[in-house]
Amino acid sequence: MKILRYLSPTGQTAYARQHPDGATTAVTGGLAEGFADSGKRVEVGRILAPVVPGTILCTGLNYRQHALETNSPMPEYPVRCMKGANALANPGDPIILPRWLASAKVDYECELAVIIGRACKNVARGEALSYVAGYTCANDVSARDWQKEGGGSQWCRGKTFDTFLPLGPCLVTPDEMPDPSGKRITTTLNGEILQDSNTADMIFDIPTLIEFYSGSTTLLPGTVILTGTPQGVGMARTPQVWLKDGDDVTIEIEGIGALRNPVQAEAASGGSGFKL
Repeated sequence: MKILRYLSPTGQTAYARQHPDGATTAVTGGLAEGFADSGKRVEVGRILAPVVPGTILCTGLNYRQHALETNSPMPEYPVRCMKGANALANPGDPIILPRWLASAKVDYECELAVIIGRACKNVARGEALSYVAGYTCANDVSARDWQKEGGGSQWCRGKTFDTFLPLGPCLVTPDEMPDPSGKRITTTLNGEILQDSNTADMIFDIPTLIEFYSGSTTLLPGTVILTGTPQGVGMARTPQVWLKDGDDVTIEIEGIGALRNPVQAEAASGGSGFKL
């Protein structure tokens, strides 16, 4: 099923099933127990990110062609960093370019996001997908200057500005997408496709990521795992491409849909005094 999280016309947060013809029906259940279609038609208002995550695990250098375009060695283990929950943005929300802690190098990254449904720890690879509630599109927005130059060799500062994690537009449950490998994944910026790849290019597949990230570590329900971005990021292009005020960026994954967000500069300020 394709599950929407939305605001009703009366301001209530709820879930609904999105049908192929565009109709929406109320569902019961949740991430842990799964969703069941009630068959009752509902009116959907504003679409929200399909989950409010407590933990967001990012995976770096997980596409072969992306590792090659950045002249990086193929990793022996998954390369992990984290985003803060403050970075979450809904479909249609603006991606805000930092101006107080200013960045001139904000990049797009299309990614397949995995949402954990049940708490798990020390998961065997063969059982990993049984803990998945579903999949969605993500934009792992990254301020490359703060990631590379101002992060003290860690990536979190450049990835955890407000609005740097658009998610959506829906959660696709495993019954509809039992195998997330082999799916086309793209980024379109102002009508031009800049990333165009396939999840088959991942170095570490989703069961391997879950096995690794759950090792001696509990993954709680609602944890979001970002599975890496393919080649074509702005940082690696010639000339480089950075997001700017007024841009429009869309992440699309086969079988899930399109996640579209405008880009907007943060309100002008005097700045914090931290300069790169």
